[in-house]
Amino acid sequence: MSDTEDNQDMLPSLVEQIVQRITAGEVPIKSIERELICPICKELFTHPLILPCQHSVCHKCVRELLLLNHEDSFDAGSECSLPGSPGPRSRVPSPSMERLDRLARSGSISSPGWRRGSVTPRITTFPCPGCQHDVDLGERGMSMLFRNFTLESIVERYRQAARAAVAVMCNMCKPPQQEATKSCMDCKASYCNECFKFHHPWGTPKAQHEYVGPTMNFRPKVLMCPEHEMEKVNMYCEVCRRPVCHLCKLGGSHANHKVTTMSSAYKILKEKLSKAIHYLISKEDQVKTQISHLEVLINETEENGQLAERRTNEHFERLFETLQERKSEMLRSIEQSRTRRLDQLRGQVDEYQGMLENSGLVGYAQEVLKETDQSCFVQTAKQLHTRIAKSTETLRTFHPVADPSFDEFVLDTSREETLLKELCFGGVPDPPIIDLSRSRVYNEGLVCWQLAEDTLATDHQVLEYRRLGVEQDEEEGGWRPTVPVYGPSTVVCDLEADSLYSFRVRSCRNSIYSPYSPEVTFHTPPAPVFGFLFNDKCGFSSERLTLSKRRDSVESAAGMAFLLAAERVQTGSYMGLDYIIGDTGISQGRHYWAFRVEPHSYLVKVGVASDSKLLEWMHNPRDTSSPRYDHDSGHDSGSEDTCYDLSQPFTLLTVGMGKVFIPKASLPSAAAGNDHGNRVLPMPQRIGVCLDYEAGRVYFYDADTMRSLYERQVDCSGTMYPAFGLMGSGKVHLEEFITAKRLSYM
Repeated sequence: MSDTEDNQDMLPSLVEQIVQRITAGEVPIKSIERELICPICKELFTHPLILPCQHSVCHKCVRELLLLNHEDSFDAGSECSLPGSPGPRSRVPSPSMERLDRLARSGSISSPGWRRGSVTPRITTFPCPGCQHDVDLGERGMSMLFRNFTLESIVERYRQAARAAVAVMCNMCKPPQQEATKSCMDCKASYCNECFKFHHPWGTPKAQHEYVGPTMNFRPKVLMCPEHEMEKVNMYCEVCRRPVCHLCKLGGSHANHKVTTMSSAYKILKEKLSKAIHYLISKEDQVKTQISHLEVLINETEENGQLAERRTNEHFERLFETLQERKSEMLRSIEQSRTRRLDQLRGQVDEYQGMLENSGLVGYAQEVLKETDQSCFVQTAKQLHTRIAKSTETLRTFHPVADPSFDEFVLDTSREETLLKELCFGGVPDPPIIDLSRSRVYNEGLVCWQLAEDTLATDHQVLEYRRLGVEQDEEEGGWRPTVPVYGPSTVVCDLEADSLYSFRVRSCRNSIYSPYSPEVTFHTPPAPVFGFLFNDKCGFSSERLTLSKRRDSVESAAGMAFLLAAERVQTGSYMGLDYIIGDTGISQGRHYWAFRVEPHSYLVKVGVASDSKLLEWMHNPRDTSSPRYDHDSGHDSGSEDTCYDLSQPFTLLTVGMGKVFIPKASLPSAAAGNDHGNRVLPMPQRIGVCLDYEAGRVYFYDADTMRSLYERQVDCSGTMYPAFGLMGSGKVHLEEFITAKRLSYM
């Protein structure tokens, strides 16, 4: 027997051993409590549902997330049917709920089925509370979700372990009820011994019912498909990672997905899980060592945190003491100045009081005037006259002896306040990194970056960019900064066409800037962006093409309609293309657009076509004509090469199976004749198309590097439209900048 077979035999037994350890109490079930808590309500799961991202959420919590009080309900005959909705519970607010509120307020939540004027929109998109990815339930809403019966059973066992003293009571006994000894999975009820015998008599069909130990968790024997309620799930979709039925694969949403049998998926997943558990158990000593290390780090963190608090308090206490000393000195100086000025002003008041009649100096002078002895009068009047003359002069030139303002004590602490605010406790922030996978640059540029994963948040970021290849800009540095950006992306406007731009970004925290990120370069397309969406009216085949709700992506599904159409084909192997065009035409100027073709696509034609040629394509049944009917039929018949020199009212480039196929006539004769390898290029992640209407020429580019793939003359005598043809399984996505302007007006 091989080692692989030994491992396969060993793994199931390993799982059984783990289950036995849990059952025997060696692994207390309470130790897994945190795995049984709903991330929204923070309570034990009640009727958990499996989201497409494989996280589980309570049934009631999903209803609350969808803001539906009565529209979504489970059919009692399906596998998603519930015996009853959970009762009212207190719910702890979560970040996901706050994000949902923001989405609802901003209107970015999709609402299929909503009609203008309706009071409550039907919301079918919400952020998963576990991974924050958007979950779209589609038109069927909650009915497309599976119940997580395995998790539900574990929660039930946990509840029983937590309330071991509370027994499951018989549902059939008259009061007083007896303790149940069995539960019937067919009747979905619990019985004591006497009631079970009475309701399941020998010789009747009920005697064949499946019974287990007493439980309150009744699960269906067979899992049914949520999309086709009468069909059992018997396959597993490896793309969506969920069970499906044969109708889902034949003509449903999983028609082009890779599926496997349920038994094979069970074996593979169980083997993977068993291996993962076996690995973790074998590393138990290592895990304990790492836990010990983490506990040491926790203690060190606690101690170092307390030490940092003490030192911070000491530093600020010294600052407070210094400020308090300066405050006391200043208050003391103000008090002394105030006392001195008040004394001076009060003395001046007394002096002026003496100038009043019958008081002070004037009263004394009036008494002196009563003196009749001349010699005595002269002796006293001389000094008195001098004093009165001085008072008279003071009266004419009145001036307070003290200034009532205290401007010299007004402090300007703005510089000190700025210094205090600029106190930096986290050092220089790390630079962000520009995310090339999410950044897009056309005549406008969307530049995204990832913030540094440090513990302290930054205040803002500043993006700088410059145009390369311009001597004046390069000599002067040429960097143009944007306004502060409070997020992970920004849009740069008014970029020159067919130019190379360099971008860099840095973060700011407490007025301290990080180093610049590594520079990245983008090449702008040769023409302004042409905005359009897919046209769902003109020639669109809803039987074989699936259009997204936003009309920015189209998928070819080889489903039931495709198979039924093939029945009419008796001879030959001809299969036609399904065409779809943009909803906006071009009648002048230069225009550029970009899109993505899924790597698994079998055959996709991309390019441009005139309105007259489109009418010919749309109104002539392609499955009754020869593959050589058209110069660019999608088959390697050679006709499109022989007619290369002719200016046709269309040009379509062939893309498929991860490759781009260049027509022979566009290559030198020697290169074209050697082998077809020169004609086959790896398919870029994004393909760009540029149409010069006046010049009558179309260009195809690798949109990431703006490398030219192919160009050709085209007859632009009419209105030209972006055109796409799909055959077999395939999918095309329009770039966000191409559709943004169109979507904003819808």
